[in-house]
Amino acid sequence: MPRFRSRSFFVTVARSVELIALTLAILCAGRYGSAQDTPLLSGGVGFFTSTNGGNTTYQPIIEPLLAAPIGKHVLIESRASLIETYAPRSNGLSGYDHTFFGALTYLQGDAILTPHVTLVGGSFLIPFGTYNERLSPIWISNFQDGPLISSLGLMSSGTGLGGMLRGSAISRRRYSIDYATYFSARSGNEQFNSERSSGGRASLYLPEQRLEIGFSYNRLLQDTHENFYGAHVWWEPKDTGFRLRSEFARGHHAQGYWIEADYRTQAFGGPDSFIGRFEPVFRMQQTFRRDTIVSDGLPLANTQRADFGLDYNLPHNTRIITSYARQFSSTGDRNIWETGIVYRFLFPAWKGKSQ
Repeated sequence: MPRFRSRSFFVTVARSVELIALTLAILCAGRYGSAQDTPLLSGGVGFFTSTNGGNTTYQPIIEPLLAAPIGKHVLIESRASLIETYAPRSNGLSGYDHTFFGALTYLQGDAILTPHVTLVGGSFLIPFGTYNERLSPIWISNFQDGPLISSLGLMSSGTGLGGMLRGSAISRRRYSIDYATYFSARSGNEQFNSERSSGGRASLYLPEQRLEIGFSYNRLLQDTHENFYGAHVWWEPKDTGFRLRSEFARGHHAQGYWIEADYRTQAFGGPDSFIGRFEPVFRMQQTFRRDTIVSDGLPLANTQRADFGLDYNLPHNTRIITSYARQFSSTGDRNIWETGIVYRFLFPAWKGKSQ
């Protein structure tokens, strides 16, 4: 991924606008030769602070997302990340260093072949577990940072370059089974970096219980071949504001789990009342080392961490995110304080045609 210096957050905004404008220019070139479906620009803008071991880091972030239908059976989608980081200088020096990171998170085309099969090609998020595909956008996550095991099973970049088949294998009133299977080629391209790998995920969903259980498997097919295994459980009881999400992942060098629960009360006027907009969140996670040869992105010592959060859901798709975490490890215990504000935007790229 490219990394370069920047003067201020306004440069981040400018580059984001340039990226969106370029994409729209390409789409507009074929606007009148395609269907009447209108591309949507979505995403999030956030400002985060994190105090870890007494050092505070500041991060303004923009994550624009584009979904552009081409006819009834083809969809182009992409997400970018533009992050400015201000961190205290090391070696006892005063002041802050800051860096800019800008890259496409993914860029893929989806072709709906049948009601049960969608063909995906390009650079896509690897379907291992749930966090990478469902919870990583800043406007969805309950916490600023991902779980400690979020990189396990996702190779080095979390994206694959190749093809994927996904869809609903079986859909019944009482249950449904979804699947995703992929193959990724090896790529050293700076923008679309990936490793040669294959794998997939299968999930069983019970709509009456609002319960999902899934299993994942990935295999690294280059250098030292390795297998990764994962499982997840999501539960959202009907007519409550409670949600439970959890994952387990195991690799050749480490394994771990996380369990997250959040709740919005249905009393005091419902979730859109002043009280109902508060959302307490709790996450427990642990990682266990099988060896210390490779980190796989996990701590090099067994680690336990408890995160306590209190989010507030403002009107107009704006959220205030706050949390405190206590992390325990043989390398040292630490406190982590995090705060942030995120705004979710969504609008059409241009006015759609009336039917």
